[in-house]
Amino acid sequence: MIAEALAGTRIFITGSTGFLGTALVERLLRCVPRCQLVLLIRPGRRSGPAQRAKREIFRNDAFDRLRAELGGEAAFQALVDARVETVAGDVSRDGLGLDDAGRAALAAADLVVHSAASVSFDSPLDSAVEVNLLGPSRIAGAIRAAGGGPHFVTVSTCYVAGSRRGSALEEPVDASPFYVEVDWRAEVAAARRLRADADAQSRLPAQLARFRKAAQRELGAAGGPLLSEKTEQLRRRSVDDQLVEAGRSRAASVGYPDAYAFTKALAEKALAETKGDLPVTIVRPSIIESALLEPRPGWIRGFRMAEPVIISYARGLLKEFPGVPEGIVDVIPVDLVVAAIIDVAAGSPPPGSGPPAVLQVASGSANPLRYRRLVDLVSAWFAENPLYDRRGQPISVSPWTFPGRGRVQAQLRRTLKTVTVAERALSALPLRGRRADVAADLEQTREQAERAMGYVVLYGAYAECEAVYGVSRLLERWDRLDAADQATFAFDPRVIDWSRYLSDVHLPSVVEHARVRTAPGRAVEDRSVRLRRQVLHPDRHFAAFDLENTLVASNVVASYSWLASRNLRGADRARFVARALAEAPGLLALDRRDRSDFLRSFYRRYQGASAAVLTEESYEHASAYILRRAFPAGLRRVREHRRAGHRTVLITGALDFIIEPLRPLFDDVVCAGARRGRRGPVHGELTAAPPTGESRAQALFDYAADQGFDPAEGVAYADSTSDLPMLEAVGFPVATNPEARLAALARKRGWLVENFEPAPGAPKPLPLARPATSAMRNP
Repeated sequence: MIAEALAGTRIFITGSTGFLGTALVERLLRCVPRCQLVLLIRPGRRSGPAQRAKREIFRNDAFDRLRAELGGEAAFQALVDARVETVAGDVSRDGLGLDDAGRAALAAADLVVHSAASVSFDSPLDSAVEVNLLGPSRIAGAIRAAGGGPHFVTVSTCYVAGSRRGSALEEPVDASPFYVEVDWRAEVAAARRLRADADAQSRLPAQLARFRKAAQRELGAAGGPLLSEKTEQLRRRSVDDQLVEAGRSRAASVGYPDAYAFTKALAEKALAETKGDLPVTIVRPSIIESALLEPRPGWIRGFRMAEPVIISYARGLLKEFPGVPEGIVDVIPVDLVVAAIIDVAAGSPPPGSGPPAVLQVASGSANPLRYRRLVDLVSAWFAENPLYDRRGQPISVSPWTFPGRGRVQAQLRRTLKTVTVAERALSALPLRGRRADVAADLEQTREQAERAMGYVVLYGAYAECEAVYGVSRLLERWDRLDAADQATFAFDPRVIDWSRYLSDVHLPSVVEHARVRTAPGRAVEDRSVRLRRQVLHPDRHFAAFDLENTLVASNVVASYSWLASRNLRGADRARFVARALAEAPGLLALDRRDRSDFLRSFYRRYQGASAAVLTEESYEHASAYILRRAFPAGLRRVREHRRAGHRTVLITGALDFIIEPLRPLFDDVVCAGARRGRRGPVHGELTAAPPTGESRAQALFDYAADQGFDPAEGVAYADSTSDLPMLEAVGFPVATNPEARLAALARKRGWLVENFEPAPGAPKPLPLARPATSAMRNP
């Protein structure tokens, strides 16, 4: 009996925070009641291994069944405390980064199961090398250094067989006649050197200028700190992208679909050479997917390999995908893999002096799922259970074809080119509010096309794979089990009914975890209502508002034009309008480059004007122009926050005398201040940096500190990417009448978007005042 064989053993496990590792921990705790578990967990930045285990492992719904069987949370926690120990470590470090307690725990282990891996198919090559290639050898070295000699079970993948056709047997990776001899030590050195070279290249002046320009294109005038942060993100991403492409190219050059399979194959070779007398079993699953039965049908953690493609197809984003219709998609439910690992752990270890034993856990040779059958089942299921779009309409799935990868990639490249041209054209237009949704939709379409291209690049080779993975040793082990163990630890792939598994188990689980619309009538407004309820909740501390294009359809140029045109008539007035129109493109360009520089430059036009008269005329300006251009819903929102008990603050780059009439609307005001002379004329200079960009965020932080408020409980309303620092400073940002860039960012980040409209039928006065005596000099 498996449970009896493992009774009293200490099992040291890596990768327990992952999909397979979580399932393994759950099954051992539930079905092997007298074993002890030691979990190697990499410490987080702010949490140790015990905290990570509690948060990332034991709160997972995989343990709901065990909780129910034990009678509740208290009994479950008592079981975990009694049977689970955590130690800090990292498989990407030599010696695993173990302290004395960790080394002692490893030395006392009767069994080590290594399931940690960089499972992403597009990992940078050096990351895959450090974790996937060197991880098993590091663990074997740490076991020897600790003085232990337990059975070492390491999880690999069937795809170490490479991109081949025909049988792939349960044998050492280099025993195949198709194996290409590669020096794994040279590959490690080359991957590390590639990282250093790419990083150095990314720091050259021309490259840094390119990253800065890309950051400005995405964020606009968001301010120095945010642009710097984005520039550095783009630099690091560029280095990672080069390493991803290097891994993909290197893997393809020696016959592997990607860096994941390539580094796993080299890991098996390296472990065989470095294990010494350690008894080793290599378990090779195929594509691991949702559970067939344990801990419950359909249990899954995160999106696996097939789910992104399935959901993209169901949403109408991916209308075809490369693949061989008669080819085999080798899928295996996670609970079958876990059961096979436990059976291996309970059995006799292989001789330490010999090569590692190999066990493949796959379905292709014993119970094949053909690609065409998979497509037919998926298409039929979504025809009966369609997803719904943003407007609540059902999405019809298209007939699936089986083109080559080249054709699909060419189609996606054409789509990306068209969308990119349209995006650039729209970015030059001053779109905001609902009109900006067009640009946001285009960006979303581009991202979806890029994602689809990524799926084709990442998974196309797997869909076209025609290898058949032998499982003769797996079936021999199954036949040796008694009926009780077969019932508790099922791993026979022949029991899978693919129609039932896909239609009743896997697809419903995929849809549930994808959080997509599965019924009509669930409109976009539902989410907006929920977010709106959050921002108006009494628990919020304060609400900060921008002014221009957030609460009023105006700006500093319009306010100046109104005041400056007060004493102009006839030809002077016409010349003023003509000059304003001629200057508009340059002013817009300066504003987009740096909002603070624009304001400083523009406010010099007030030099010499009477401050007293400006303040007086600002009231007429407010009543004759500003309030007529106001958004009633925006002003109502200010009052709603005040009724909810929130402190309201206007934070604007507008000058103090311009907003003086608006002060009664808010509890507090932070604005730009104009320097005045002793006798009252305005100097045209500011008393301090205008509250824009990062200085606006700093003004918000200072305000919150002065009032004793928590910014995480604050709300901020703004319309432009130049306001990103303020929006990101609070817990509840609201993109209000957003420009195109901000509309796209808000949608991506899940922020509330409010489109406040002018009052229906309200006059829309031009920013020109009726002639009168003015404080402004003739321009």
